[in-house]
Amino acid sequence: MTPDVTTPSLYLEGIPHDRFAEMRATPGLVWHPYVDRVSGAGGFWAVTRHADVREISKSPERFSSAIGHTNLWDLEADALEARRGLIDTDHPDHTRLRRLVSGTFTPKAIRTWEELTRQIAIELLDEFEAAGGGDWVEMVAAPLPIRVILTILGVPVEDADYLVELSNYLVEGTGEEQSLAPDAFGNTTELRLLPFGSPASHALFEYGLRLRELRRDDPRDDIVTALVQAEAEGEKMSHDEFKNMFQLLVFAGNETTRTAISHGAMAFADHPEELRRLVEPNFPLNAMTEEVIRWATPVLHMRRTATQDTELAGTSIAAGDKVVMWYAGANRDESVFDDPFAFDVTRSPNPQLSFGAAGPHFCLGAWLARLELEVLFGEMAKRGMGLRQLGEPVRTPSNFVHGITSVDMEPVLR
Repeated sequence: MTPDVTTPSLYLEGIPHDRFAEMRATPGLVWHPYVDRVSGAGGFWAVTRHADVREISKSPERFSSAIGHTNLWDLEADALEARRGLIDTDHPDHTRLRRLVSGTFTPKAIRTWEELTRQIAIELLDEFEAAGGGDWVEMVAAPLPIRVILTILGVPVEDADYLVELSNYLVEGTGEEQSLAPDAFGNTTELRLLPFGSPASHALFEYGLRLRELRRDDPRDDIVTALVQAEAEGEKMSHDEFKNMFQLLVFAGNETTRTAISHGAMAFADHPEELRRLVEPNFPLNAMTEEVIRWATPVLHMRRTATQDTELAGTSIAAGDKVVMWYAGANRDESVFDDPFAFDVTRSPNPQLSFGAAGPHFCLGAWLARLELEVLFGEMAKRGMGLRQLGEPVRTPSNFVHGITSVDMEPVLR
């Protein structure tokens, strides 16, 4: 029988690596049954090997992001259109939308935010030390990325806690149940028409649209103003495109990096010698960031739909079939990574596939995430501050985000 990797509660114990290893060892692709929320039937081809995930990522003409849905379940046609954002588009719409914001997230452009990131990281580490530790997620992993991305967007930093709260509710929408009532935050939209099926999406939309109106009257040097003013191919971003883009930038710029920082901290607590390596002369911090991202695998999967009859890994795939790229499996592929279950900040090469590292859908904020990891863990190493983990982490019951809700840590000073 195909090992189940879709039940969200499985991830309360961490990624079920033994199940992914079993699928990687099976010749060809593995068919994974899945009870769809719309049709009540169906399934997908589980893609768990590095080479196969990479091939799908680099072949958008064969494996579409716009047909169907990039999460595990299908959507009705009206719901798909209402929820469609950058992730759920193909060329030329994907190219047009990406061009509107891509200049802000180039490696060179991101470096302009290094000093801000460092100031925030130092402030948070000072507070964490002074308190003698606490919940690492609440005190460091969550506030660092949200404060940085909100500054770039032009969102008041005092609203950071509210937007983190909304992001948490969006992650909850990928699990088995939600704690919010359908009309929470004043929502009147059917949940099936909202991203993550969550009323928190409505709240984030409303927030973004209010800010859009403010920037029309009071333009500033920030992304929201750029989105309001930008034109690509003679067409401004539509109302729905704006609100979906705003939500994506807040959610992805916050949640995925928070997850990487949380898992990175736990890895360094388990392997303090790896943290000490960061201050060795000429140590390549970029090697550390790639290993933390590989180790964390913040987003566990993405789905594509075959546009034509095709073949992958010797398996025949029919047009319309769903294929799911499991980054959680690919980042532990024994044929690519020596000793893949070892945390090694000197690992090179390290062709990890988190953040959609190959193809046109590579994560817009990947370079920002790298900068935040480099600055935070680099500052910890410079001040001789290690970590001791106190108890087990509280994990997010999600098959989509490898989230940590909380984990208690205390500083260890050399």
